[in-house]
Amino acid sequence: MVVSLKDLKPNESGTIKSIGGSGPIRRRLMDMGITPGAKIIMKKVAPLGDPIEVNIRGYELSIRKAEADQVTVEKI
Repeated sequence: MVVSLKDLKPNESGTIKSIGGSGPIRRRLMDMGITPGAKIIMKKVAPLGDPIEVNIRGYELSIRKAEADQVTVEKI
């Protein structure tokens, strides 16, 4: 099942399929290690819903929901 990264629930995981967006946002996500083929685990969602915390490549990363919406993930 393919969903947006922001749609994952805490403790769900998936494999990154693609990164949408363009220009600096796409480059920033890729520089942080969010690249196609990487395994990602949703850790936490802030009480008001933004930001979210994920585990990717062995480290914890907090990103905004708007950025997470650009990332397509296949649930494992």
